[in-house]
Amino acid sequence: MAIEKKNTDAKKAPAKQKKPRKSPVVYFKEVWAELKKVSWPTKKELTSYSVVVTVFIVIVSLILFGMDTLFGKLLELVLKI
Repeated sequence: MAIEKKNTDAKKAPAKQKKPRKSPVVYFKEVWAELKKVSWPTKKELTSYSVVVTVFIVIVSLILFGMDTLFGKLLELVLKI
């Protein structure tokens, strides 16, 4: 089996060309144009998504609180022995 040698010679690698910088005005015009293409959620969808995220956070918080309390009590029992 032949082992291939990796080319580590930086001179042979193709040079990356830098893109010319754009003025801030042009940049923000392009950003604004891209934001116009975005499909924004309706108020009803946004409310629905917010409720789902809030409920999920509450559930995960309660699970973590319960696990923390349980492990804290178990650690107290182990250290008292």
